[in-house]
Amino acid sequence: MIIQNSETTVHEADICIVGSGITAAMMAAHLAEHTTQSVLVVEAGKPTTAFRDRTRARERFLAYGESPWKADHLDDQNAFGTTWGFSPSMHVGGLAMHWGGVSPRYSPEDFQLRSLYGVGSDWPFSYTDLDPFYQEAEERMGVAGEQGPPALDPRGKPYPLPPLPINYNLAQLQQWAGKADIATWSTPSAKNSVERDGRAQCQRCDTCYPVCPTGAKYSPDFTWDALMAAKKITLLTQTLIRRLEADAKTGRITAATGNRTDATGAPVTVRAKTFVLAAGFVWSPHLLLLSRSEAFPNGLANRSGLVGKYLAGHRNVNAYLQLPMELLPGINAQHSLVSKQFMRPGKQSRYLRHDLRIWESSVGREPRLRDDNETLLFGDALLKDWQQRAKGATARVRGYYDVLPDKESKLWLDNTHTNRFGDPMPTMAFKDAPESAALREFQEESLRDLFRRMAKAGGGEILRMENSANDLGQEHPTGGCRMGTDPMDSVVNGDGRAHDHENLWVAGAPAQPTASCCNGTLTFVAVGLKTAAAIAKG
Repeated sequence: MIIQNSETTVHEADICIVGSGITAAMMAAHLAEHTTQSVLVVEAGKPTTAFRDRTRARERFLAYGESPWKADHLDDQNAFGTTWGFSPSMHVGGLAMHWGGVSPRYSPEDFQLRSLYGVGSDWPFSYTDLDPFYQEAEERMGVAGEQGPPALDPRGKPYPLPPLPINYNLAQLQQWAGKADIATWSTPSAKNSVERDGRAQCQRCDTCYPVCPTGAKYSPDFTWDALMAAKKITLLTQTLIRRLEADAKTGRITAATGNRTDATGAPVTVRAKTFVLAAGFVWSPHLLLLSRSEAFPNGLANRSGLVGKYLAGHRNVNAYLQLPMELLPGINAQHSLVSKQFMRPGKQSRYLRHDLRIWESSVGREPRLRDDNETLLFGDALLKDWQQRAKGATARVRGYYDVLPDKESKLWLDNTHTNRFGDPMPTMAFKDAPESAALREFQEESLRDLFRRMAKAGGGEILRMENSANDLGQEHPTGGCRMGTDPMDSVVNGDGRAHDHENLWVAGAPAQPTASCCNGTLTFVAVGLKTAAAIAKG
């Protein structure tokens, strides 16, 4: 329902979701199927490049390096203090409009780090508890995957789609990894290995990141379009929620207020029975801190003082290895092999867990404009030189290792940066927990040793090794509203409900206590679906 008065436009619904990224899309789909309550989704940005325009957008990306995503951010809505781990994307579908689609699960150990290894924090639920929500996320997105060895890759049900095929290059690299006693399999991805939901089978265009022109890769706009066509939800775009209002006595959230982000800047109010923050690890804690009041001077849901704290993520060590085999460069180079062998290491004297990914690479085999004598190459000479350089094989290997968050790994309101409405923008500072910082040199050298061993097993050599590009942030970041059973040590409970407000929920990435050592999107969504199930249950 919409009510227009002289001061603001008022929207009313049973459930208000703030944010329209992939977690919000999956939650809205779940709620539409499991409740009769009305759902209103509020997004600060606009829809970005429509599916019908993506072939053309890909052409211009390849020809000119032009971004395929138009109007995908708000110029004055930015986070500071990090150059990695934060995307300014603020549009319908969020960052998952241009993600890579890689969808591994965490391992069971991730949920019991303190119990098993004496580091980090245990989650308030187990891998087994999350398994059905992992499955639901995979089925809603359409994840294509290969079952790994069950001891390394446990799951309750099969993947919904058959795996993306391992091509010639990956088959050769799989045999090479086997010589180093490493079990690998096709990396699970939210890409159609067969036609599904009216979307095409993956054609190996090799531009999954940044843009899939065929719709084979899942993106949230497909879910939003279907929900709106069926009149299951209302999507309110170009509306920035700037404050949540809470009853001083009961703590219940009574309204969300903000402004249009179009030229009018008009005020907007949303009234609902239930409020869900699904705006990611930056904007969910930011909104809670902005919503401070006389009754809640430290912001909402912040009795523990931990809103914006314990930001988590991981780093990686990456290597390029020259191998004595022949590969054909440029065949679906965005797909890879994965191993969870090192995510389940068992008992060990010093803590180290990491994933392992293997790609075919063209590093060292690229075309060039000058030969070794600095002579310019043209036409047939350039092609002949490239054909010679393309012979052989280069593998890229990478291991993410987890970084345990410190309490002072945090986000705060910074009055030196404000948006058009005068709201302070967030600044972040990532910091390792002392136990994690003490392990860093050992962890990174152990990964380098692994890559040397892999090269030796295949009779190859290391071309170069490198660490994460910078240390200002961490990859696949999470945290800021950590979940737990103790209200003094967490912001939300194991279902994502705020300890301090009975009708306020925080979904997905910000609720996670730790960030594992692999891509996090599937887990963000699974945790969000667990929250949606709790909301639907009432």
